[in-house]
Amino acid sequence: MGWGPFQYNIMPEPASEHAPYYDALFMTITGLAVFFTITVVAMIIFFAARYRRGTKVNRKNILTHHTGLELIWMGVPLVLAFLMFGWSTKNYMAVRTMPKEATEIFCIGKKWMWHFQHMNGVRENNELHVVVGKPVKITMISQDVIHALYLPEMRAQYMVVPGRYTELAFTPTKPGRYKILCAMHCGTQHSEMVGQLYVMNPSEYADWVDKGGNKYKNKPLTIQEAGAQIYSEKGCANCHTGTDNPRAPTLVGIYEKTRKFTDGTSAVADREYLREAIKMPHNRLTAGWENTMPVYGGTLTELQVLQLAEYIKTLTPGKGDFVRQDVKHSTPGSDGDSSAVDIANKGGSAGNAQFRTSEERR
Repeated sequence: MGWGPFQYNIMPEPASEHAPYYDALFMTITGLAVFFTITVVAMIIFFAARYRRGTKVNRKNILTHHTGLELIWMGVPLVLAFLMFGWSTKNYMAVRTMPKEATEIFCIGKKWMWHFQHMNGVRENNELHVVVGKPVKITMISQDVIHALYLPEMRAQYMVVPGRYTELAFTPTKPGRYKILCAMHCGTQHSEMVGQLYVMNPSEYADWVDKGGNKYKNKPLTIQEAGAQIYSEKGCANCHTGTDNPRAPTLVGIYEKTRKFTDGTSAVADREYLREAIKMPHNRLTAGWENTMPVYGGTLTELQVLQLAEYIKTLTPGKGDFVRQDVKHSTPGSDGDSSAVDIANKGGSAGNAQFRTSEERR
């Protein structure tokens, strides 16, 4: 707002349902005050200059009374005052009527911080997280002296006093971070009684609640998600690809399918088998492959093995025939005897980079 070097905000950004009504009333009252101030000052200057001592102005038959003018300068301000009073009363009643369907939050003001308590058990100090578009009702009390919870962008403020509960309501309309201030001088560190109001989208707020109100805490993973993370960290996909290859058999569709081993025996790939194959892969080697898999018996905990097995169970669909589907015997020197992984590695080599397009190199 403003022009040139005078670009600054006259008022904080409106971010609540009530803010436009508040701003309209405020600007109207301010505009009328400025208008009448300029008018009165201009008339004072005009008459002072016109009738100053020494000017040749007819001062005979001076009027001491004019009923019409008196009615105008008393009647017009009176009507405007009643209009402003009615408008203000309507706004006040709207903002002081607590919404029935609202998120209820408790607030304790203390020297010199704000403590907020959510109904779901989450507690916050000098921070408050709410959902955009959903009414919020804050029940407040002071632990020591009189404070005043002030949310400038929400156009919301009310006293927080000791020994009595007070209430404040607002409905945020814009996601973002806004100020929480104290509007009552409450002591030597009054100016430091500052907090942050976070207005979040429903999905972001749900994620914040899942983290227990700790925005630095990672969201709890499901057992399959934890297994997927281990699968990625250990580089399992480097060998166990979507199809069988010379490095290792695929794990897609392995669960509850029969595995044949080099000693001629077989077993169903259940949870017990997956645990053994992860911790002690050399015990039973799958027919057609050598003992090349690292032993994870001493590096993965039982919980991690369980998580990894549960993730492997989700690798579907698959037929579970577990034969070398990618090997096609052909003439020496061709790619017929190479797996999909070997071909991809060859295509990504430095020597082959000169043949790739600009899109492929990105």
